[in-house]
Amino acid sequence: MDVARGATQLLSSQNVGDLVDSVEAFLFDCDGVIWKGDALIDGVPQTLDMLRSKGKKLVFVTNNSTKSRRQYAKKFHSLGISVNEDEIFCSSFAAAMFLKVNNFPREKKVYVIGEEGILEELELAGFTGLGGPEDGKKTVQLKPNCLFEHEKTVGAVVVGLDQYINYYKLQYGTLCIRENPGCLFIATNRDAVGHMTDLQEWPGAGCMVDAICGSTQKEPIVVGKPSPFLMDFLVQKLAF
Repeated sequence: MDVARGATQLLSSQNVGDLVDSVEAFLFDCDGVIWKGDALIDGVPQTLDMLRSKGKKLVFVTNNSTKSRRQYAKKFHSLGISVNEDEIFCSSFAAAMFLKVNNFPREKKVYVIGEEGILEELELAGFTGLGGPEDGKKTVQLKPNCLFEHEKTVGAVVVGLDQYINYYKLQYGTLCIRENPGCLFIATNRDAVGHMTDLQEWPGAGCMVDAICGSTQKEPIVVGKPSPFLMDFLVQKLAF
């Protein structure tokens, strides 16, 4: 529906051109909008080419934190779509930018319950990340007098979509948030499900985030859609 000019109208072949002409920048989700899994959705290349031909700004915003901007640009290119990294805003990048704009101490570490995308964006922003897929291989042994050690210099725990999540990661993140003074609890997003493949929806980051909410009795700072942080960050970027 067209609500850009204050009056609600059904879009049609007659007025869609007016809507396109009235908008300078178009924001697209990725999973379920540009693609499903690794399958491109019909009509997407033609639509993007048409908008670019009219000089429109295109921005691709995804809550999927498993990849970095570089990795998403590579995926776009593999599907035959030319996209610059500067046009991509993924929640892994949002997490790193949140820490950067809020002057997170460089000497502090960040524990990641998530995948490579978060670790790469943290590194690019100048932060040290721990955890990630590597800790998906680790196990715990519950036995008497068992003390779980964790890094005391962790100042933030970032939780995103994690197909390698396990009890070890949950305990590590929980201890950092509960025992390290001032430790931040950051969620890339709280989506319940996502289009991880072209046939089904799968559990989203919200499942992992809620597990840490339960064990810490704390609510996270959410940096992905539809958080005010991401929206404000996008507005600032689009203004230049």
